Amino acid sequence: MTAKSEAQAIGEIEFQIMWNRLIAVVEEQAQALRRTAFSPIVRESGDLSAGYFHPDGRMIAQAVTGTPGHVNTMAASVLHFLRIYPAHSMHDGDVYITNDPWMGTGHLHDFVAVTPAFYQGQLVGLFASTCHFMDVGGIGFGPDGRDVFEEGFYVPPLPLITSGEIDKTLITLARSNSRYPAEFEGDLMSLVACNQIGVNRLSDMLDEFALRDLNPLCDQIVIRSRAAALKAISTLPQGVAEAEMVVDGYDRPVTLKATARIDSDHISVDFTGTSGLSARGINVPLSYAQAYSTYAIACALFPDVPNNSGSLSVVTVTAPEDTIVNAPRPAPVSSRHVIGQMLPDVVYGCLAHLVPERVLAEGASALWNLILEDAHDACLTQGIAGTRRFSALSVQTGGTGARSRLDGLSATAFPSGVSGVPIEILETLTPLVFWRKELRPGSGGAGEYRGGLGQSIEIGHREGHPFYIYAALDRIQNPARGRFGGENGGPGKVALKSGGILKGKGKQLVPAGDRLVVETPGGGGYGPSAKRDAESLAADRQNGITEQMRKP
Repeated sequence: MTAKSEAQAIGEIEFQIMWNRLIAVVEEQAQALRRTAFSPIVRESGDLSAGYFHPDGRMIAQAVTGTPGHVNTMAASVLHFLRIYPAHSMHDGDVYITNDPWMGTGHLHDFVAVTPAFYQGQLVGLFASTCHFMDVGGIGFGPDGRDVFEEGFYVPPLPLITSGEIDKTLITLARSNSRYPAEFEGDLMSLVACNQIGVNRLSDMLDEFALRDLNPLCDQIVIRSRAAALKAISTLPQGVAEAEMVVDGYDRPVTLKATARIDSDHISVDFTGTSGLSARGINVPLSYAQAYSTYAIACALFPDVPNNSGSLSVVTVTAPEDTIVNAPRPAPVSSRHVIGQMLPDVVYGCLAHLVPERVLAEGASALWNLILEDAHDACLTQGIAGTRRFSALSVQTGGTGARSRLDGLSATAFPSGVSGVPIEILETLTPLVFWRKELRPGSGGAGEYRGGLGQSIEIGHREGHPFYIYAALDRIQNPARGRFGGENGGPGKVALKSGGILKGKGKQLVPAGDRLVVETPGGGGYGPSAKRDAESLAADRQNGITEQMRKP
C-alpha cells in the first residue's frame, strides 16, 4: 500500500481526534520546557520551540508556543541530525544536542535537542526542542564578535545521553564555558525533560488508539497540509515582484532586496541584490532567513494551514552565499535576529504588488532586546568593590505596521511572537530598576489605519553603579515605512538620561549614577491619513495616541 493510500485509510473523525491529540502532545512538551527552563526569556517570554517529527525527518506537528525562528529552523535541524546519526543507529534513551548556528537556529545562544521515540522496540518518531540560553561564554550576547569563535562555546551535533547514560564530559565542558554554569546545565536538562514528556505522551497515544506507529497519520497530515497550501496559492494572481528596504546595519546601512514569484503551485523568494557580509555579528545563516521569510508568506497567504513539512514544501527561499542573509561559517552571527526578523517586511514589500490586501505596513519588526550586564571591570577601575554580577535579557518590542483593515498593534513582537519579560521578574533577579515603561504617543505612523506604538523605557542601577548594554537595535536611522500613502513610524532611540546618545549596535557603558533611556520604534501607517474616519481620529486624541512625536 502506498503512503497516500495508507493516509486515505484514516477516517475523517478519527483523523481529527488523533490530530488534536498530537497537537496536545507537543504543546505539553513545550509547556514542560517553559515551566522548567532557567532562562527568563524562555520561562517568561516563550522563546522556544517544540515539535514531533516522523522518523524520516519530516516535521509533522509543532507546539503553538514558540517562535518562527526556532520552529522553522528546527525543521531543517532534525535533518542534519539524521544525516550524522541515521535513524537505524539510534537507541531508546538517546538524546542529541547542538548549538551549531548552521545546523540549528542561527546562533550559539540556542540549543536544539533531539530525542528518538520508541514504542514496543520500534522507532516511531523524533521529538525536538529548542530554547535560548542565558550565557554560552565568549564575549557575551552582542554583535561585536568578529567571527563565531569569539561568540561563545560551540557544540557540534553530539550525543548528550546515550542509552540513558549522560555524557558527563560534555556537561563539564558546557559548565566550564559559561558564566552561569548551573543555569546552563539546568536549561540542557529542561530540553531533555520536555522531549521525554513528548515521548511518554506519544506512547500513551499509541496505547489509546491501539496503533503500532503513526505513519498513516503523518502521511495524511503532510498530504493535507500541502494540498491546502496549494489550494490557497492557486487562487492568487501569478507574477513576479521586487522590493528593497534599507536598515541601519552595524557600521553602515544594509540593503535587503528580494524578488518574489507566485506560480500556480509554488512560491519562491530570492534575495539577490542584498548587501554582503557584515564584519560584525548581524549576519544571518540561510536557514534563519528561510524560517522568517517562509513564516511571512504563510501568515499572509495561508494562515490557517498547519505549519509542517507539507506546507513548508510549497515555498523556496534562496540567497547568494556571502550576502548578509546567507552567511557562511565562521561569520559572526550572534545578533542574527536584527536582520533576520526584518525579512518579512521585505517579503511583504514584494507581495504588496501582487496581493496588497494581504500585507501590512513595515513595523519595528526586530525585537529590541536589551541585553544588560554588570560592569564589573568598570567598577574595579573606579574603586567600587563588592558589586553584584548579573546578566539580563529584557525583551522589548515596538509597534507593528498597520493592516489593510485594522490599525497596527502597539508594543507587540511581530514576527517573533515572543512576549516581554515582566519588569518585576527582572528587578527581582538583578539590581536594575525600571523607572519608566509606557507606550510612546505619536510613534505610530498616521494613515487610514494607524501604525502601532512603540514604548518609552528608562532603566537605572539600584545602587547607582555603572552597567553595560549590548545593543543590537535597529530602525533608528531608517524607521518603518508606511504603505500605500501611510506615514512612517517613529524611529527608535537609545540614549542616556544625562543626554548622551548611544549607538544602536555594540557594547556600551551606562555610567555610574546615569540611566538608560530607550524609545522603541513605531509601525508604519496604511493608506492616506486623510481617509481615516472621524471616530478613529477622536479615539486617538482621547487616548493620547496622537501626541506630537518626540524628536530622536
